[in-house]
Amino acid sequence: MDLLTEEKEYFARGFTAVAGVDEVGRGPLAGPVVCAAVILPLEEEKRIAGIDDSKKLSAKKREYLAARIREVARAYCIAEVDERTIDEIDILQATRLGMKRAVEGLSVAPDFVLTDGNMKLDILPPQRSIVKGDALVASIGAASILAKVYRDALMKKFAEQFPGYGFERNAGYGTAEHIRAIKEMGICEIHRRTFVKNFTGDPPKKASANI
Repeated sequence: MDLLTEEKEYFARGFTAVAGVDEVGRGPLAGPVVCAAVILPLEEEKRIAGIDDSKKLSAKKREYLAARIREVARAYCIAEVDERTIDEIDILQATRLGMKRAVEGLSVAPDFVLTDGNMKLDILPPQRSIVKGDALVASIGAASILAKVYRDALMKKFAEQFPGYGFERNAGYGTAEHIRAIKEMGICEIHRRTFVKNFTGDPPKKASANI
């Protein structure tokens, strides 16, 4: 199966810069949601073998592919939306905002945008959402890999700043270890208040949006 089929089809229709967009981190209890946009080259000699949904790849494979994507891509952009904004506008709108920032931050302006799942973005170029796009479309898969590698590295840094929650292992997701730490230690600065209310017993507190 050629994962560049979608990009090639749009190129044949006259679009010259097709961007794939994906996110990582909608579900965690802590940390930002991270979105990436990627425009891949279509030349056979620049093809990157092994691109897939980032969740299906080992950490070592993701690291290798992320480096190759950054090296070969015509353009890429990674954008984060922090936990305060997530609490203020909800995770769906925060994800849409992050995807919009990633698209608009590309050094090559895309003329068509492919997004994973079912996501309508507030952007100028025409767009199309593809369910399971990260496993079916090369540029969306590449975006998922860049976002995942970036966010995992970020959460390891947060683990040093906020020890005890296991962020270096759970990346902010609601593992038993993480939930137990919240109940024992309380929440830290990067927790999403609207996500952890069931574990703290406290009402959610809205933070000021940082948009």
